[in-house]
Amino acid sequence: MKISFYGGAQEVTGACYLLEVESAGRRTKVLVDCGLFQCPRVCEQRNHEPFPFNAGDIDAVIVTHAHIDHTGRLPKLVKEGFQGKIFSTSATRDLARLMLEDSLGLMLRESEGTPLLFDKDDLRRAFEKWEGLEYHREFKVGDFTIQLRDAGHILGSAMIEFKAGGKKIVVTGDIGNPPTPLLRPPEKITDANFLIIESTYGNRLHENRNERRLKIERIIEDVVKKKGVLMIPAFSLERTQELLFELNELVENGRIPEVPIFVDSPLAIKATAVYKKYEHYYNKKARYIISSGDEVFKFPRLKFTLSTEESKAINEVPAPKIIIAGSGMSTGGRIVHHERRYLSDPSSTLLMIGYQAAGSRGRQLQDGAKTIRIFRDKISVKARIETIQGYSAHPDRDMLLDFVKNSVDFLEKVFVVQGEPAAALFLVQRIRDYLGIDARAPSYAEQFELR
Repeated sequence: MKISFYGGAQEVTGACYLLEVESAGRRTKVLVDCGLFQCPRVCEQRNHEPFPFNAGDIDAVIVTHAHIDHTGRLPKLVKEGFQGKIFSTSATRDLARLMLEDSLGLMLRESEGTPLLFDKDDLRRAFEKWEGLEYHREFKVGDFTIQLRDAGHILGSAMIEFKAGGKKIVVTGDIGNPPTPLLRPPEKITDANFLIIESTYGNRLHENRNERRLKIERIIEDVVKKKGVLMIPAFSLERTQELLFELNELVENGRIPEVPIFVDSPLAIKATAVYKKYEHYYNKKARYIISSGDEVFKFPRLKFTLSTEESKAINEVPAPKIIIAGSGMSTGGRIVHHERRYLSDPSSTLLMIGYQAAGSRGRQLQDGAKTIRIFRDKISVKARIETIQGYSAHPDRDMLLDFVKNSVDFLEKVFVVQGEPAAALFLVQRIRDYLGIDARAPSYAEQFELR
């Protein structure tokens, strides 16, 4: 067997891993994820390069979850000749359709004459090949026996378990950060021989869940007292729905003042409808609350602004108010319009609840930038900038080490992926030092034999 790393290698985005096995003269090739590279200029150019493998030789693609850095190049793969099938959970397939349609719309708006990665026909053909499966249902692709295990990261997210040649290979994709308001915790993997594990927060610790709720209460109270605007750049999948779930509880229990709360993201609004469709993926507490009659995505003074006109009308609503909008790293979407309007207001607050990639506008603000450029305007940053890491949908360094430790008696090698070099290499060293297991942080296009 062989594994090659064509993305997510000492970088957070662009996840793309090729697994191969040869038996009786036949070679099976399976791709795990085919994501978009997301960073300023240099690595994004890779999105437009031909794949470093023959797309027509790939037998199947297994998708861990719907985030665009795991799905964004799937239609491009079809465009370049992929003829196989795509597998994921049904929820991932439905959410990925929203994400990819949104990505195509963004490319059409911003292409300025440059060639598109894919078009509507490529997108349509990708979903014609896409099959939705439930967790734990075994299926075969050539000489691989495969099943999906609950990753607890976002709705429908899965770890991919491969069996071949008497060995078990597990690709985690992105793992969840339990306990979460909506989803079940990630399943335990206790017998992996080879593990490909994420490391987004491989060198950091998160805040306690109770601390994060108390912190957001205090931030909201402070904004209301100052009659300011609370802006929350939020990822459309999971982070927005999780935040709404918690705001619902805070409002209903009188823990925060009732103020207008706007979800100003068409993608998040559409994704929330998918979340309502797959309530059987929720944890016991969330299912109980819903079964008792509480509509967790509907509470007083919450408004979903789908159209551009509704979005613009938010400006006419007097402060205090809360605006939740994409994109989560402030690199685009409607949040940048609100930031342009309110970042110079010392009564307002920008609250970041998700990972901010190096080079993104969100990372610049998080790192204390005093001025920021939005469109052609230079904005003086006078608003309060806050970060709550407890909302991360990724595990921290201790949880990642514990996840690896569960398979310590079986593991032969661990590959650490989907993290910036500092995070990936820190986790590699911890695995070596604490568990005595051979661990690597592969580079782009690096290949390894799995014996």
